[in-house]
Amino acid sequence: QVHLVESGGGLVQAGGSLRLSCAASGLTFSTYAMGWFRQAPGKEREFVAAISSSGDSTSVADSVKGRFTISRDNTKNTVYLQMNILKPEDTAVYSCAADMTYDRSNYVSARGQAYDYWGQGTQVTVSS
Repeated sequence: QVHLVESGGGLVQAGGSLRLSCAASGLTFSTYAMGWFRQAPGKEREFVAAISSSGDSTSVADSVKGRFTISRDNTKNTVYLQMNILKPEDTAVYSCAADMTYDRSNYVSARGQAYDYWGQGTQVTVSS
């Protein structure tokens, strides 16, 4: 079975930082693009950031650009989301997802439907 397990969420004051991790197993990690999505209460799931299977290409949502950075370590089967200057509106459940990209080593997608596997999510709460 494929498992994606997020960690690193928690409660943080506005302006603070958190680093989320997503550990993958049961798949050939280096062949998957990885993405982070979030869902706030009463809201639709939204794209946050994604990184290509090679790590050479990234995409970051405008709402978090300049504050969030996505990275991956293919030797550890782990993708990270460094979140800085957190705002209360960043409060959400953050989920990682894996997208099999085949020959497209530079490919990333902001579309949730493109992703094949999803983690259970980790709660991030930013207090004001």
